[in-house]
Amino acid sequence: MLRFLTWNIRTGGGDRLPAIIEVVKAERPDILAVQELRDFDGYGGQRLAAFADATGMTPHLSRSAFGQPVAVLVRPPLRITRRSSVRWRLHHAAAAVTVPTGAGPLTVVSTHLNPFSPYRRMREARWLAARHASRAGLVLIAGDLNGLAPGEDHAAALAELRPRYRPRHVSPSSGAADTRAVSAFLEAGFADLGRDAGATVPTAGLGGREFGPMRLDYLLASPPLAARAGDPHVIRGDVTDHASDHYPVRVDLDILGG
Repeated sequence: MLRFLTWNIRTGGGDRLPAIIEVVKAERPDILAVQELRDFDGYGGQRLAAFADATGMTPHLSRSAFGQPVAVLVRPPLRITRRSSVRWRLHHAAAAVTVPTGAGPLTVVSTHLNPFSPYRRMREARWLAARHASRAGLVLIAGDLNGLAPGEDHAAALAELRPRYRPRHVSPSSGAADTRAVSAFLEAGFADLGRDAGATVPTAGLGGREFGPMRLDYLLASPPLAARAGDPHVIRGDVTDHASDHYPVRVDLDILGG
């Protein structure tokens, strides 16, 4: 069984980083996708190295041309056999790694899509979905997609948004919830593992003004991987209430390490 965790840690964690590390160490994921790693790529990567050392994991970070870095970290004895980064096509970035498992190669993508423009977010999602879609392989795309899922009632969440933030999540023509980004992954064959997991923003302690109670953090699995996935869990508690403005999301995968 492999444990997977995804988390937007908010602008590099700041003085909250010890609490973030505490959660990661307690959850002990085999693979971790993290977003908003501000300054993790600076000073020769010292901040990334310190985080990886504290959590006992091997990192792969993707820098961002416009926003903040993202990363995937892997716990030994898992090993990264292939890695890639996307900087220019996304507002933030995407980091992808492939690790051997007993069920075959597993590709994990940590990404963070455009927070401001529904149209650009849709374009980013379509490109990423086409790049990584697989009907036969094990693929997991995870991270802060900044989008709403189709087929769900978003009225209450949208009603809580301040007028300046509503354009981030609604169609300019109809005023309805814009779900095109998440739909792009579903149309490419990915399964939305966290559909019943509940809202991932805002947290109780660091809730941002730009959020209503929404699910913005996703776990999207290719069909063979979805068949091996348990029920995702949004990790809420005293520490995660204040460690970020996003809650982490965990899922266990019925896969043995390779």
